[in-house]
This record gives sequence, structure tokens and C-alpha cells, in this order.
Amino acid sequence: MTTVKTALITGANKGVGFATAKKLLKLGYYVYIGSRDKANGQQAVKQLNELGLNNVDFIEIDVIDELSVQKAKVELESKISSLNLLINNAGIGGEYPQNASEILIDNLRTVYETNFFGVVRVTQHYMELLKKSDEPRIVNVTSGLGSLTNHSDPTAPFYDFFKDMKMTAYCSSKTSLNAFTVFLADEFKDTPFKINSVSPGFAATSLTNFSGTSPDEVVNAIIKYATLDQSGPTGKFVGEEGELAW
Repeated sequence: MTTVKTALITGANKGVGFATAKKLLKLGYYVYIGSRDKANGQQAVKQLNELGLNNVDFIEIDVIDELSVQKAKVELESKISSLNLLINNAGIGGEYPQNASEILIDNLRTVYETNFFGVVRVTQHYMELLKKSDEPRIVNVTSGLGSLTNHSDPTAPFYDFFKDMKMTAYCSSKTSLNAFTVFLADEFKDTPFKINSVSPGFAATSLTNFSGTSPDEVVNAIIKYATLDQSGPTGKFVGEEGELAW
């Protein structure tokens, strides 16, 4: 008898998270849609059901709220005995512009609460469920904008464009997320865990004012690293084209 693999995706009621859920469902996973808003999460499940994708449920979870994360964990533990895949997808951009010399601490803190501390919080709470899986996988959804190498290289693609956008909070939060991925992967390097930071690329979501590529077309790298076999890499910063510069 084949055991259905389980996945939890934070911020999965829309955008990249929703597109990822669709593809995982088509691959046979049972997917838990993490959403901080109950109505939005339930609507996402309804939309997936209308597509004929029924192995899906909703988990109310606000990654910046300790009690919400704990409650979501208890709820998930009542439904499953192990978790195969955690995709830390929830993320925000904050208020712009974000000049390094002028950014308000509250703005910086708000972005980090979701993009960095939220990931750490959720990951730590779900580690025990992941450890009960034979092949646990963690994908931290990051961005190429987290690359310090590219931000320091005037010849890098889109260097001037991203400098003009002044995204200190968002970019540095993804750099910090990448660092967490490295340290966590190293801690579990001698175990079945595969833990990677994956950039989906420039997707048309609320984060980008809906400019860019359709979310359905940018999640291939997320799916690849979410479904790695035991020969796959861990502790990497990658996109659809392969490894990205730190």
C-alpha cells in the first residue's frame, strides 16, 4: 500500500504558494493550505476542489503569531502522524522605498517578522513531525534579491533596476533566510533531511504588483527541490537555472 505524502505550505491561499499546491496535488501529495485568514484559506481549498483536486485541507496559521503557529501544529498533529514536506512560502515586501540610511526600524522589523523569524518559528515547531517522515524536505522560498554577490556586482543582471527600487528590508530578509537554510541544513546533513532555499523568479503576485511571470510558470524549481530523492543536494541557494550566487 502506497502512503500519501503530506505537505504544508504557508501563505498558500494565493500566488506562488497556491500554484505550488496545485502542482503538488497533481503529483499525489495531500496538501495543507496554510493561510493566516480563514476565509481566504477556505476559498483556496474551494478553488482547488473545483479543479478536481480534493486531497487538500486548510490550516489557519499566522507565521508571526506564536500562539497561532502552536495551534496550527496541534491541529495538524490531530490529522497526520508525520509531515513529509514543509514549504515556508509566506512573505511580504514591506513599505517602500527602503533606503538603508533611512528605513524605519518598524518597517524593517515587520518584514523580518514574516520573512525570517516566521520561517524560523514555523520550522522549529514542525521539526518533530518532519523527523517522523522517511524523507523529510524543507523548502524555504527565497529570492535572487537575497544574493549579496549580485548586489555588489554592477555587471549582475538587473543590478541598476533593483538598486533603484531600494529594497533594503526585503532583500536583506531573504539573505538572512538563506543563512538560516545553510545552518539548518548543516545541522541535519547526516540525516534524511534535504533543506534548500529556492527562488521561483520574478512572479506576478501581490508582492510585485502583479508584474512578471504567472505563478503557475515559476514554481518548477520549488517542486524539484520539494521532491528530491536521497541523492539530491541540501543547503543550496537555487533557482530554475541552477545554483545562485550567495
